[in-house]
Amino acid sequence: MRRVDRYAAVLLALVGGLYTSPVIAVDIDYDSRRNAALRRCDDPLHRGRVEAARNCLRPLLRDANALTRAEAAFALGDLRNANEFFRAAVAADARAVLPRLRWGRMFLDAGQTADALRLFTEALEIDEDDMGVRLAMARVTMDRFEGDVSQALATLGQGANQVEAHLIAARIEIEHGKLDEAARAAQRALQLAQQQDLPPLEAQTLLAAVEVVRNRDPGQWTRAALDYNPRYGSLFETLGQFEIMRRRYREADVWLQRAAQVQPDLWSARRELALNLMRLGRTAEARPHLVTAYDGDPFSTATVNTLRLLDSLEKFEVVRSTQPALNLQLHQQEVATLGPYAQQLARESIALFSQRYGYQPTEPITVEIYPDHDDFAVRTAGLPGIGLLGVTFGHVVAMDSPAGRKSGDFHWGSTLWHEMAHVFTLSVTKHRVPRWLSEGLSVYEEWTTGPTPGVAVTPAVLDVFAEGKLLPIAELDNGFMRPTYETQVQMSYQQAGLICLFAAERWGFPRLAQFLRAFDDAATTDSVVRSVYRIAPEEFDREFQKFMRERFSAYLTDPKRWQELMRRGHTMLESRNWSAAREAATAAIMMLPEFTEGSSAYEVLASAEEGAGNNPAAIAALQAWRKAGGWNPAGLRKLGMLLISAKQNAEAAEVLAAVNYADPLVVDGHDRLGQLLLELKRGPEALREYRVLLALQPLDTAAANFGLARSYRLTGDQRLARRHLLESLDTAPNFRPAQKLLLEMTGDRTP
Repeated sequence: MRRVDRYAAVLLALVGGLYTSPVIAVDIDYDSRRNAALRRCDDPLHRGRVEAARNCLRPLLRDANALTRAEAAFALGDLRNANEFFRAAVAADARAVLPRLRWGRMFLDAGQTADALRLFTEALEIDEDDMGVRLAMARVTMDRFEGDVSQALATLGQGANQVEAHLIAARIEIEHGKLDEAARAAQRALQLAQQQDLPPLEAQTLLAAVEVVRNRDPGQWTRAALDYNPRYGSLFETLGQFEIMRRRYREADVWLQRAAQVQPDLWSARRELALNLMRLGRTAEARPHLVTAYDGDPFSTATVNTLRLLDSLEKFEVVRSTQPALNLQLHQQEVATLGPYAQQLARESIALFSQRYGYQPTEPITVEIYPDHDDFAVRTAGLPGIGLLGVTFGHVVAMDSPAGRKSGDFHWGSTLWHEMAHVFTLSVTKHRVPRWLSEGLSVYEEWTTGPTPGVAVTPAVLDVFAEGKLLPIAELDNGFMRPTYETQVQMSYQQAGLICLFAAERWGFPRLAQFLRAFDDAATTDSVVRSVYRIAPEEFDREFQKFMRERFSAYLTDPKRWQELMRRGHTMLESRNWSAAREAATAAIMMLPEFTEGSSAYEVLASAEEGAGNNPAAIAALQAWRKAGGWNPAGLRKLGMLLISAKQNAEAAEVLAAVNYADPLVVDGHDRLGQLLLELKRGPEALREYRVLLALQPLDTAAANFGLARSYRLTGDQRLARRHLLESLDTAPNFRPAQKLLLEMTGDRTP
């Protein structure tokens, strides 16, 4: 059986219940209601004395109390029997909270969050004030990066005597960069654990994490944790996770390697180690760890998905180039179609960003492009279904291919440009740049230097600004890490880009680049704003708000009027009332020229002008739309055809070439662009278009081969020109343009 089929069979086996793990569980239960019989087993369990813990727990599998039996089976890793015992415990007392809480904790430990949440919700319906359940819900929110955990903790009053409340608070504060507060919360958790005779391991782990995030040696706390439990691999797994969160993948590798050494059977750490090795481009090293993780825990969805992804990579090819060093990994079917454009754009970005950011890559940059979005999602997070388009792991970029989306859904060229900017902003700061600034600079580069230049802004971000919901610069990372409303991540991308735009216009791009490079081991956004811009962050925020109010004043003054103008423009266009549509669209553009998305006012204006027979005005409208950041393929193709009709062939070729960075994998357009390029005597570019066209397997291969013949002839390769010309005539013997060219080429060879 091929491995991929074996994985599928195992996933099917998972349906209908949890599995039995050979590994003893290390879930720490801080609840004071824990059964005394179980507490006697906690010391060997949490000190890593595996056999002693098993010997203590096994007799409890026959205990009269169903909850005790369930907890013992859970600790022993026998999740299938634990599941049945928990079910019996709940059935024995329909109003019992504790069985539901601990049953949910087991599901949480097994990665089945939906089942855990269902049980926690039931428990809260029984007792909405139960501290243990509310803490469990807060932990779920924290682990899923959903919602505002700090508000949940505030309602708990941080559970003055609850170890777990302080642990959750410490973790959140680390993520927010509030390390003094995190250390205090972790110290309080440690103190309470010692007072209540509970394991100190998680508190020691978070104290170590505080030191790691401070870029200090965490040895004091790692030694303390290992003294308590020499097999506590979760310590190093957690440190690795915090480094991954900060995009410091090399540092994460050190910790995850230690996790695998300290606790070889900690399968989650093995999986994370493998995923991180892949982020570092060391895929061959990753596979053995994934196989080991799979053999130990064959029911981990992330492990199974990633192994299947590795198998699918057999269908990919790597196109290598030097000066600059670039490895382009593409599906076999896209090497000849997408490859030429991706390689050109990547090389252009490397040349530009090396100059703009003063960094020369020290190793080849690898760009992986996936035609199946779920493959890309698994490559990124081990799970399908994520909404990202691209991700950068230092010198490794992974992203969607345009084949994975509907035409017009995303601009793959801008995505690649965005991710390539990350390579440089991360590398020049040794991955110390805060997330908001790296994202903001990538958005800024899309707007100013990328294949779709133009500051494209949505009304939504302006509405959020008007509501006062944009974050201060010193807290902007929270918008990416811990969003508190549904669209905050998307709004944070645009806000970060606008901040970079403001800073570049206010102080110049060289100062913005200096601002980026100022992030060293100890720097924070607060300190770097003060040192580079010589103002307090609060003053920076005030100036940014002034910039926003001035630049977008027309829209912010009356958003409802802009919406009404947009509605009226579309309505009048449908009614073929060209003058009224023109009037409404022009007014809408004046209010918000930065809006270029689908059905923008620019496109309404162009259609109205074309309908009125004023093609030059239609061209002007679409050119203004493109200059503002418009890129949808239909609009670009329309502009290209209007330019051809106006005999502006050079401009038409430039516009139709831009379509390839939005929608390159359709047959339509390549021949038309190729013909324009041939007329303009741009042979190498025409050659590329016809090579791509032929690789797309068009119905009319005669025209494609004829175009190739003309292109090769223009570039001086008479042999290949003649070969493709004969192939064209072989397909269509009566193809008169090919016949004529054959006669001309025969004349070329006459002495």
